[in-house]
Amino acid sequence: MRASVHRFTMRDPSDVSQLAGAIDDGRIDPAQIVAFIGKTEGNGLVNDYTRGYLVQSLSLLLAERTGHSAEAIAKSVAFVFSGGTEGVLTPHYTVFCVDPSEHPDAPDGAMGKRLAIGRALTRVPRPEEIGTRAQVALIAEAVERAMVEAGIDDPADVHFVQVKGGCVTADGVRDAKQRGVALASADPNRSMTLSRVAGAFGVMQALGDIDSAQVDESLFLTRPDLWSDRASVSSGIEVTMNEVVVFGNAESWSSDFVIAHHTMDDALDINGIYACLEQLGIDCRGDSRAGSLARIACALVKCEPDASGAIRGQRHTMWQDGDIHAQRHIRGAVGGLVAGVLGDTRIFVSGGAEHQGPPGGGLLALIARVGPS
Repeated sequence: MRASVHRFTMRDPSDVSQLAGAIDDGRIDPAQIVAFIGKTEGNGLVNDYTRGYLVQSLSLLLAERTGHSAEAIAKSVAFVFSGGTEGVLTPHYTVFCVDPSEHPDAPDGAMGKRLAIGRALTRVPRPEEIGTRAQVALIAEAVERAMVEAGIDDPADVHFVQVKGGCVTADGVRDAKQRGVALASADPNRSMTLSRVAGAFGVMQALGDIDSAQVDESLFLTRPDLWSDRASVSSGIEVTMNEVVVFGNAESWSSDFVIAHHTMDDALDINGIYACLEQLGIDCRGDSRAGSLARIACALVKCEPDASGAIRGQRHTMWQDGDIHAQRHIRGAVGGLVAGVLGDTRIFVSGGAEHQGPPGGGLLALIARVGPS
């Protein structure tokens, strides 16, 4: 199998012209697309419809080019979009393709471990399952299935797990009331938070970082010391089922890409970015124009404002700003830091990092073309 990675920018969430061109000139086989991950220019909150707009735009394009219905595509392709392109971030999306055919020029294991991708979708959770152990179990099982699809046996070979989950809507609240069941939260914003938390615990359970017997809802948001260094979870009203994409390196793949990951201790942790680059053999300290940075094909970041209200002993005001949501602040800040190092503004930066990366910090994964030996 061979994975390929393609990154495109857009003028608005309806603009899928660059992907259309790549399909039409033969660079991308639409039948091989398994996932999209990207940033739209909305607010990233419950009422951010730019995410769903882009999902619709891409689904319609794939339906036209493949002959399958948009509904069928939505059940087989993962669409993970994060709203909010604050600061220097550029609206963009990355297309991940998998060619399942054998490649005789690259026998198994001859190239070493290369980028492996697996994806899985769950059933639609009931409103009362969102933000609970039930959602944790759904996502853990999906991560395990995605690992099987990726041909990854050892959890240590997993470098990044992207999850997209839904949240409780007004319709869900009404449905739960009619059936007389309790919700983890009837507040859509709180529900988005709990959905992300459940996703993080699901990834931890699947990768063996925590035992299923240890998963308890009393731990959600109360044990910041429990976190995954590979989980990135988003939530929104544009999805109903949980979508999971697993990225790792495996010998059964023959792609021209590899992935590495590293944590960021806080919002200023530039050394965490350099450490990730060094795993890929890219030396660019102090030089955002280094030629080797052209190897980077995708940058995936998760971050969270420090709950203490301080960064390295100095006060920050992200949680106290009544005009700009804290997650918008942190996306702009960390996005600028990573863009400054990579010399590229096409970066997936997602806030809401509860139990994802060190508290007040986050995590970073970089996919790069293989460099010279």
